[in-house]
Formats: sequence, C-alpha cells, structure tokens
Amino acid sequence: MTTVTDDSSWLTDVDEAVNSAFARPTEIFSNIVFYPITIGDVSFPAVVAWLIIAGIIFTIYFKVPQFRGLKVGYEVVRGRYSSRSDPGEVPHFQALTSALSGTVGLGNIAGVGAAMALGGPGATFWMICAGLIGMATKFAECTLGVKYRQVHEDGSVSGGPFKYLPIAFSKLGRIPAKILTGIFAVAILIFGVAGGNMFQANQTFAQVQNVTGGEDGFLGSPASAFIFGIVLAVLVAIVILGGIKSIGATTSRLVPSMAAVYVLACLFVIIVNIDQVPGAFGEIIGGAFDPQGIAGGFLGVLIVGFQRASFSNEAGIGSAAIAHSAVKTRRPVSEGFVALYEPLVDTVLVCTMTALAIIIAGAPSFQAGIDQVQAGGATPDGVTLTSDAFATVLPWFPIVLAIAVVLFAYSTLITWSYYGLKAWEFLFGRSKTAELIYKIIFLFFTVTGCVLTFSQVINFADAALFVCAFVNLLGVYFLLPVIKKEMREYLADRKSGKLLELGVERDEFRTGK
Repeated sequence: MTTVTDDSSWLTDVDEAVNSAFARPTEIFSNIVFYPITIGDVSFPAVVAWLIIAGIIFTIYFKVPQFRGLKVGYEVVRGRYSSRSDPGEVPHFQALTSALSGTVGLGNIAGVGAAMALGGPGATFWMICAGLIGMATKFAECTLGVKYRQVHEDGSVSGGPFKYLPIAFSKLGRIPAKILTGIFAVAILIFGVAGGNMFQANQTFAQVQNVTGGEDGFLGSPASAFIFGIVLAVLVAIVILGGIKSIGATTSRLVPSMAAVYVLACLFVIIVNIDQVPGAFGEIIGGAFDPQGIAGGFLGVLIVGFQRASFSNEAGIGSAAIAHSAVKTRRPVSEGFVALYEPLVDTVLVCTMTALAIIIAGAPSFQAGIDQVQAGGATPDGVTLTSDAFATVLPWFPIVLAIAVVLFAYSTLITWSYYGLKAWEFLFGRSKTAELIYKIIFLFFTVTGCVLTFSQVINFADAALFVCAFVNLLGVYFLLPVIKKEMREYLADRKSGKLLELGVERDEFRTGK
C-alpha cells in the first residue's frame, strides 16, 4: 500500500507542476482565441460567430447544398460514379466514417446534456440549425481538401488544409502563406497530441474504471492506469501503423456499430414514451424562442445551442478535410457532397435523439442540473445527465453507455492520430523515419493521458484547435469560386449521364473488357 501511495503522490506532484506551468499561458492564449463578444447580458466567443457566419455565407453562395446535395452524396457513397482505378486510398464510405469517428462521440453524449442544462430544451433547436449550416461548411472545405491533395507514388495521399491553404494565401505573398499554413499545422498538431489523444485516453480509462468499481475497484491504482494506458496504446498502434487504409477499415465497422447501438437505445426510450414525443418537440421549439430562456433569454439559448454544435461537429476547423482527402475519386466535389452527411449525422440526428431521450425520460438529475445552473453553480456532467435519462427506462444501460463512450473515444483517438500525422509531415517532411517518430510520440501521450490529466495542457490544446477555424475559413473564402466551378461541372456531368459513363469506361479499361 505504501508503494501505491508514494506513486500516487509522485504522479500528483508531476501533474500539478505541469498544470501550474501551463496555467498562465493557457489563460492568455484562451482569452485571445475565445475573445468574447457581448450582446446585452450575454457573452460568447468570437470564434463561434466566425463559424456561424461562414456557414450562412456558404449556404447562400452554393444555393443551399444541404438539401439539393444529399441525393448526390448518397449516390456517391454507394459507389455509383466511382471506379476501382480512381486515385486515392479509401472508398467514399470509409472516408466518411473516418471523418465521423473524429466528431461523433463525447460531444453528442455529454455536449447535449450540458447544452440543455445551460440553455434548456430550446438549445437543441439551435444545435440542429447549427448542424444544418455546418453542412455547407463541410461541403466547401472537404471539396478543397480533395481538389488540392497530393497523391504520392506509393498511392498514399497528403491533403486537406495543408495543401489548399498555401494556394489560397498565395495572393498575400509566399511568406504570409507559409506562416498562416504553419500556424494551422502547429495548432492542429498540438490538439492531435493533447486534446484528441490525451483527453480521449483519459476519458476512456475513467469510464472503464468507473464501471469496474471506481477507485476502490481493481483499476483504482496508478499502476493499473499505467498498464491500461499501455494496453490502449498497443490497440491504437495496431490500427495507426497501417495508415489511413487501416483507420478507414476500422472506423467503417466501428462507427456504424457504435452509432447503431446508441441510436437504437435512444429509439427505445422514445418509443416506450411515444405519447410524450409531441410534448418534447414542443419544449424544444418553444424553448428556442422563449424570451425567459434559462441562459440569458432567447439570445442566450441560441448562443448555447450554436456554440455546443460548433464544438461538436468541427465544421470549419479543417480537420475533416484531411480524412476526406484520402478518398478514391477523380472529382473533388464528389467528396464535398459526401461530407454533407457528417454534420447531418453528428449534430442533427444523434444530438436530437439524445435531447429527446433526456427530455422524455425526465430524470431528476436533469431538472437538478438546470436548477444548479440557474443558481449560479457549475455546469453538471453531461454524460451523467444522459446516463441517468437512459437508466429511467433501461436500468442496465449506463454500462452499455460506458462501453459506447470508450469506443467513441477510441475511434476519435485513432482518427486524430492521422490528422496530427499530416500536420507533422507538413512541418518536418514526409519520410518513414519522421512518421515513426511522430507515432511513438503520439503513443507515449496515449499512455500519459491514462495516468495524468494535464488539464491545463488539454485546455491549451482546445484553444489551439479553434485557431484552425480562423485560418482555415479565411483560406476557404479565397477559393469559393473554385468550389462553385467544380460543383457546376460535376452536376452538369451527372445530369447528362457522363459521370456514370466515365465510371464504367474506366473499369472496363482496367479489366480489359
């Protein structure tokens, strides 16, 4: 027992020392990145307004692709216009699931509960709206990710903002272009190693520890955390050492399975209480426009919904464009149409079902959470609110939810390893040695994340992620005409039947028929 206590004390000292060192830099950096805009009695980060305005502009500029592009995206995912000989690494479906694995997760489970505690049921309505306009943003950035990607001799791909931002900013001069793209790369690398890695590893261990008896269970000691970290790192290594093909193959199975289990549980809660569904929707819609809303009236509820949705689906951050750029296609905009489904599934579908389950279940902790916020207390744990809601109908579901959270975190972790790798390649060059060094560093922080929290480091990483939004969206604005041209030509070829003919011709040529 003495050894465990000493280890725990030593680890605590290290954790506190690192957090203390990062506290002041994190505060300064966060204040800059999340500079508040105040309207009336409500303040919200400027980056959220930046993301929302971009989504609205892209929606208008591309004439509402959210609706007219869904059928096209569905056809593309099914492979209707594709050929096995198309350049790239993974099919459209795997590119979509790889990107989804980076966004569908704790934000959909914990984020919704927290949003509703802050803004009431009405926050859900604005989350849906934010998800819808975010679809246009994903369409734009993912089209560019494929348009300017580089396909290497071995068939591997480097794409995303690292390729289109230098072109977008070239109008400002070669040096500004390099500096801005470099800032983006450093920011996404920081988040990939800390926020997308350490945080997910930490939450994975916390969930497993919780369902196995907590600190009094067999995973209660620091040694257990270290061993768990090693095991998790090995599981991550098995996938990430195979590159995007391995990641795509894993997420194409893992993400649909996780989503299916979670959505089915939501449906069960909803169906069992089907008579309460109209009332729940009434609370969502009514709360969205209620001037007496919880978080500062109508405007406060709107901001809470948009902010949580923006943080959940990452539209505008540029991260998803990295995963989508690996797709096998000859027409960049085809993947833009596929990317429309990402915010649709992540925010519109999954978040809405979570909200309905929480409202319908009416668990005491939900109202207690709202009362706590109204009294000026801290925002309650969103995972707990969601778990309690399901437990009112499915007493055993918290265990299933814990497993789902672990799998969501795992899939997010392996996807962010790929995002971080592409940033690493941009900064340090592309070679097997450089790639191996990055992966060793990444896996080291996976283990570290299970043992230590480094909360200030993770907060710093969260701020770094949203630096990407400022840089990425500015670059997308410069290239809007390019996207529109690609879209017009693609839709014209689809209408004339040329897309289908080209796909067939390529496969016939390849097979010698």
